[in-house]
Amino acid sequence: MLSGTYTAKRFIIPILFFFLATSCAIKSNQNKNNIKVNKELTASEILGNPEYQAISYGGYRASSRDTQPTITQLKNDMKILSALGIKILRTYNTHFDQAKNLLKSISELKTEDENFEMHVMLGAWIDCENAWTDNPNHTTEDYEANAAEIDRAIDLAVKYPSIVKIITVGNEAMVHWASSYFVEPDVILKWVNYLQDQKTQGVLPKDLWITSSDNFASWGGGGSEYHQEDLEALIMAVDYVSMHTYPMHDTHYNPVFWGLKEHNYTDSKTDNIDLAIDKAINYAKEQFDRTKAYVKSIDSTKRLHIGETGWSSFSIGLYGDNGAKACDQYKEGVYYKKMREWTNKSGLSCFYFEAFDEIWKDAKNPGGSENHFGLFSIDGEAKYAVWDIVDKGVFEGLTRNGNKIIKSFDGDVNKLLDVVKNPPIKQKTT
Repeated sequence: MLSGTYTAKRFIIPILFFFLATSCAIKSNQNKNNIKVNKELTASEILGNPEYQAISYGGYRASSRDTQPTITQLKNDMKILSALGIKILRTYNTHFDQAKNLLKSISELKTEDENFEMHVMLGAWIDCENAWTDNPNHTTEDYEANAAEIDRAIDLAVKYPSIVKIITVGNEAMVHWASSYFVEPDVILKWVNYLQDQKTQGVLPKDLWITSSDNFASWGGGGSEYHQEDLEALIMAVDYVSMHTYPMHDTHYNPVFWGLKEHNYTDSKTDNIDLAIDKAINYAKEQFDRTKAYVKSIDSTKRLHIGETGWSSFSIGLYGDNGAKACDQYKEGVYYKKMREWTNKSGLSCFYFEAFDEIWKDAKNPGGSENHFGLFSIDGEAKYAVWDIVDKGVFEGLTRNGNKIIKSFDGDVNKLLDVVKNPPIKQKTT
């Protein structure tokens, strides 16, 4: 007969083993979950993921970029954009302090809050020789300036590998209407290959993606004048194609889609605008599809995303009340929501242009459309596009330039619609 002590040990020991094994299993699962949560996502995993909404961002408040946004201003903006649901943003020009200070701001926010998440598509500006003069030379590049832009982009990507997920070579640098500075595709190709080589050599992270962000026509979706061997080689060299589409500009320059036929007109201004913006979205889809068809004819595996698109909320010029009647906060808001709906459903990232108004873009013309593409005004007023997000209370306690985030037009849609024009009636052709 076994003693009482031995009998107790006989039952206690297996129980202890059971609890130890269970505890280890729980810790193992927790570790697996932590690994999953803390895993560094790559551009391949971020782009096309609707949980990672994208936007274009500058952060400049003044009429000149001689005045750079401060670290505090940049951090305030990042908190606003994070509350908006943005997790990846695009910025460009590494020779300004803005780029390095933006990355520093994000890094500090991540240190302050382990749950804060923001990634960056970092742009290196590319110019032709004699850019921004009366005699730009489009056959060659401004090598010294371009090399410096690329070098700074490399340095920042190395310093902030958990933040910089993409480097883009040039911003609308190949499209021919960029007459002050455009270059031929061979220049972009050279720098893309250089950056890809830096990945091969281990200087840059192997998962960093390299692209060029340019107009749909520059990527082969327009006229045949862009179709050349260097563009084909560039399509092969980039990790994905970053394509721009701006139906708003073509409400003036190519208004084949803009306006309504008389029999489509209704007494409802909002219904008319919905129909007109649907046509604008379809116009953007057509540009995307043409570009995709050309790109896939070169490299069937190549992915495409929207590097820029947007709609200005105001213009006194070609797109305003005396022109195409395209620009106001209501039309901007409808375009924003419909564009997000399309790209999210299609598995496309859309770096919507842009987060906040920036008045340096057309400093001599305050009413110019380029100054009014933001979802927010310079002072943090939320435009119609994001009124519904304000209603959720996510911006409580956040400020821009010391101002709380409030709705424009006092949040009264009727006040807004009072200043909104109907889309034009398309004239009959004979």
